[in-house]
Amino acid sequence: MMKPTLFNKSQVAIAVSVVLTAGLMLPVQAQQVEAEAEAEAQDINVEIIQVKGIRGSLARSMNMKREGSGVVDAISAEEMGKFPDTNLAESLQRITGVSVSRVNGEGSQITVRGFGPAFNLITLNGRQMPGTGYSRSYNLENLSAEGVSALEVYKTARAANPSGGLGATVNIVTAKPLSNPGEQMSLMAKALHDSSNVKGDNVTPELAGIYSNTFADDRFGVALSVSHHRRDFQSQQANIQGWQVQSSLPELDPSMVKDARPEDADGKKLGYAFFPKDMNYAIEDVQRERTNGQLTLQFAPTDSVVFTADYTASRAITGLQGIGWGIWNEFGSNINAYELDENGSAIFADISGNDASFTANKNTTEVKARSIGLNMAWQISEDFDLKLDYHDSNNKTDNGADKGSGNSGQVILGSDQLLSKVYDFRSGEVPQALVRWRNGTNELQPNEIDSNFSQFTHSPGEATIKQLQLDGSWLNSSFNIPLVKVSGGVARTEQEMGGWNAWSGLRGGPGFSPSFTEIFPDSMFVKNNTSNFLDQFKGGGDSLLSNYYYTYNFDEAVQRQTAFLTEAVMGSDVYVPNAYFDGIDSESYVEEVTNSIYLQSDWEFDIAGFPVQLNAGLRYEETDVTSTVRQRVERQVDWESASEWIMQYEQGGIDNFLTLTGKHDVLLPMFDVKVDLTDELVGRFSWGKTMARAPLGALAGGRSLSGSPKPGSRSGGQGNTNLLPFESTNLDFSLEYYYAPGSYAAVGYFHKSVGNFISNGITDITIDGLHDILNGPRYLKAVADIEGRGEQATSSAVFEQMLANGDGNAEGKIEPTSADPLIVWQISQPQNTDSKSVQGVEVAWQHLIGETGFGFGVNATFVDGDVKFDSASLVQQSPLEGLSDSANLQLFYEKDGLSVKATYAWRDSYLIGVGQSQGSSDAPPQFAKQYAQWDLSINYDVTEQLTVFFEGINLTNETEQGYGRYEAQFLFARQYGTRYALGARYRF
Repeated sequence: MMKPTLFNKSQVAIAVSVVLTAGLMLPVQAQQVEAEAEAEAQDINVEIIQVKGIRGSLARSMNMKREGSGVVDAISAEEMGKFPDTNLAESLQRITGVSVSRVNGEGSQITVRGFGPAFNLITLNGRQMPGTGYSRSYNLENLSAEGVSALEVYKTARAANPSGGLGATVNIVTAKPLSNPGEQMSLMAKALHDSSNVKGDNVTPELAGIYSNTFADDRFGVALSVSHHRRDFQSQQANIQGWQVQSSLPELDPSMVKDARPEDADGKKLGYAFFPKDMNYAIEDVQRERTNGQLTLQFAPTDSVVFTADYTASRAITGLQGIGWGIWNEFGSNINAYELDENGSAIFADISGNDASFTANKNTTEVKARSIGLNMAWQISEDFDLKLDYHDSNNKTDNGADKGSGNSGQVILGSDQLLSKVYDFRSGEVPQALVRWRNGTNELQPNEIDSNFSQFTHSPGEATIKQLQLDGSWLNSSFNIPLVKVSGGVARTEQEMGGWNAWSGLRGGPGFSPSFTEIFPDSMFVKNNTSNFLDQFKGGGDSLLSNYYYTYNFDEAVQRQTAFLTEAVMGSDVYVPNAYFDGIDSESYVEEVTNSIYLQSDWEFDIAGFPVQLNAGLRYEETDVTSTVRQRVERQVDWESASEWIMQYEQGGIDNFLTLTGKHDVLLPMFDVKVDLTDELVGRFSWGKTMARAPLGALAGGRSLSGSPKPGSRSGGQGNTNLLPFESTNLDFSLEYYYAPGSYAAVGYFHKSVGNFISNGITDITIDGLHDILNGPRYLKAVADIEGRGEQATSSAVFEQMLANGDGNAEGKIEPTSADPLIVWQISQPQNTDSKSVQGVEVAWQHLIGETGFGFGVNATFVDGDVKFDSASLVQQSPLEGLSDSANLQLFYEKDGLSVKATYAWRDSYLIGVGQSQGSSDAPPQFAKQYAQWDLSINYDVTEQLTVFFEGINLTNETEQGYGRYEAQFLFARQYGTRYALGARYRF
């Protein structure tokens, strides 16, 4: 009987039994338990006693784990409209084996058992959800927690689950009105304060409400949840865009060199030398708003049929205005002095040439998601049921949501009138950058600030899924065999992910020749000191060598340059603040159509007196892949300023669209064995196969070359539509001890052997017609001219000398000739290779200390494998992103209406990804340093209906840091601040 039943009165024992079964099981199991409870309740009136709060949430989560098949963990809402954390990703990291990556100081995406966001599948009520924009990864910070009743994490294979969760499948369960009959409502209001905020409001709101009711003898139900959240904050950062390997270094006076690299028998230095391409600092003032809503309608025309229609929508919009300052480097003869550590990383460098700048940027990004779903559940008989489900869902990102411009923009002002720049990371946590200006000081004056260039981009993306699923199950009540149930189903999933990129090019330049300092009045620039900048880091704040920066208005800078740098003045470099100045630069779409079928069976029997449950199943999927990529025709690479090399494309005509197809199929068997060794001790063994599809960028066919191919970064990529998915063969053992109500301890071992691992091979190629000015005859003549005068042949000097030699065009740019050598491009293409493995141990302990109200939960995960990045090798690698150990601690007190909870989350250092935006073509890594955070929440029930609460997030103001091959290769330092909330919740 499908219609949920509300029991009126009962004995406490039966009430507790129902709570610990029907209320605590996974949804599929809950339906079966509910039917059994209904039959039992026909002669007994049962009063449901719902245990709320922290203890109730932990008890429900524990019972989901205990009763589940395979390795399943869950988090349950503490009560209607109240999830344990303010963010779904932050909640998930409390689960053993789950860790989060952060955006703007908030949990965003998850890693499970060492497998990053692209390896995990997010479902909403069992439906596969599209990734965020042109991506397979789902950003959980965009989804409010208020309407969520549970999060289920399936770590082992299940034939009934959609494929894609090689690491895990996370199912978000939302409230259904017929599952909880009667009228209920909860309203919540918070006042939020972010300690980092400078320009926004010091107090911002968060409002949420959830309403659920049933009518017509509980045959019709409606549930509605809405929420709105706003956060104003400031982000402070130091960044290096990439490290470049130098195979040779200039001959310098020995007093100018310190080199700690080891030597061979002949005294020659071993290993490579690595230098930073830039060093920059930034402050961004951010306003972020998130609005969510969900409407669910249910209708049960008979006791055996339930129709459900639901609509879920979310909108997150993030607007920022930022200011930055820093230096730009090129190497070779530009290097005046350096110090290298034992790994060859530059910890000090004095470099001539190029420029230093003050930047302003403005961006508004909108993420909109919506899902429309229809479901029919039909209990055909006591033993047989069917479920038909369809949903149409999409997720769009748009970084041009600024209604005034439709662009994401960056303005770069500064000067090349410098003698040299100093990079120093010999002490502290943040590298120092100092400029020796030609004015004889270390400070650029406002009247010396010049126009370099501006650039504008628009990169929208969208992912859509249309999915039809038919599932059925048969409950064995006819045959006296160990078989309990057989389930099966078929599905068709149509998924498309795509987007495009428009780039204005470098408008109004690039370079400082001719000079246009007169565009900007001195009054436009406001000088600031760094006393409160990155003050949580050693070496930050007043300790920065260059302890000043200028701020200016982005819109004013754009307006002034638009008015002055006209086509009559600049020619083809005319200043036009439009990403579509020369059309769309790149565009790609990947469509995947998957047909699947599965069969799953549940068995119960005894072995040597031990109760055993077996779940065995098989899933087969066949996927057709179609890739469509816009191909632009490259014409030549111009040297446009000392620091900028720009690809030129053929004008006119129609860009080509290249369409390629691929196909693959997978067979995914699985079985789970659960043994009740005693009434308290449960043993599990699981074996099965899971899979994750190839990254979108790897599947997109066609070849692309860098649009800004500076020396050392002449790279490109080519996709492979026939890539096979990652396939993992998984093995799990676990032992769980449930020794008291709400208390348990567990230990587990897992091993994943991943086949069809994808690696990138690099091939050096030349392309007819793309000639290289670098080291061509005109370039070499300019070098000889400079050195003949006894001067240093920096890149800036060579560029100016070539112009003086008459090698520039009418616009002051240098174009290649047929006498120049062809550019050597390093093209990366993905391919399936060998197998790699990951193994680990998970431990967890949850304990309620009697009736004292105190309790704790602690867990840790230790992972390892042959998937790590080898920092000593320059061969391009394909390691596993996100692999790291993690641990969580939860301490709480809950009694007499007062609950206090302190949580601690720790994650060890891990690989963010390979490739740096300005790194050399060997695709160097990006690592995040270990991170830990304390949070606190306090709730007090003023009445049975009214609760007031306080929340503190990141209480100790922890910061984020990242590095390249070695920790001395600094990549970023980020500082956000502590967040506080004061609010109230009222229940009707």
